[in-house]
Amino acid sequence: MTQTVRPEPSSGKQMLSEQVYGQLRDAIMRGEFAPGDALKPQDLAKAQGVSLAVVREALVRLVGEGLADRLPNRGFAVPVFTDRRWQEIAEARQAVEPVMLRMSIERGDVDWEARVRAAHHRLARTPAYLPQEGEYYSGAWAEAHRAFHRTLLEGCGNSVLLAAFDRLWTASELARRWSAHRNPDRDGLDEHRRLEEAVLARDADTAAGVLVEHLTLTAAGLTDG
Repeated sequence: MTQTVRPEPSSGKQMLSEQVYGQLRDAIMRGEFAPGDALKPQDLAKAQGVSLAVVREALVRLVGEGLADRLPNRGFAVPVFTDRRWQEIAEARQAVEPVMLRMSIERGDVDWEARVRAAHHRLARTPAYLPQEGEYYSGAWAEAHRAFHRTLLEGCGNSVLLAAFDRLWTASELARRWSAHRNPDRDGLDEHRRLEEAVLARDADTAAGVLVEHLTLTAAGLTDG
């Protein structure tokens, strides 16, 4: 017997789409889908118990965030980590963020220094991995990591540059998780400590150098081995 799918009211459809989007996003971030895995709308709709339209809407949002690709035959898939886009995003971050960091060191006040210390302390004290959240970064650590890097740059006082950082960070999040997963021995704790120390010492050359190295290692993690 063919099951009839009733159209959801617009508000209900939006709520369902938001839920499906969040579940798929979390699953991709946790590594439940491997790079290159197909994201089949029909299968996902059946598994989630929602309409095809709801799933497609969620998938389109994921495409917009760089967490899914739309294939020529109108299907969807998780991006592959060899995609050139990740290296281009890394190159953009390597060009923009050291400049912002130098501006922060020049312009940042004592309150900014205090926020940098607090953000680093939170990052250092937050477990990077939790068994119940899969093999990749825990949600709490990922947020602490983002907050630390953004706080470092907030001293620049330029809202346009900070908005550019936010976009690049979102676009690179999946690649960063893959890189860490492929390089479990990397000492990110030490990298962040060195970065904080150089920033608080107002040593712009050292801080910019450490940041470039930090970003370069992340990009290299997608191409090595």
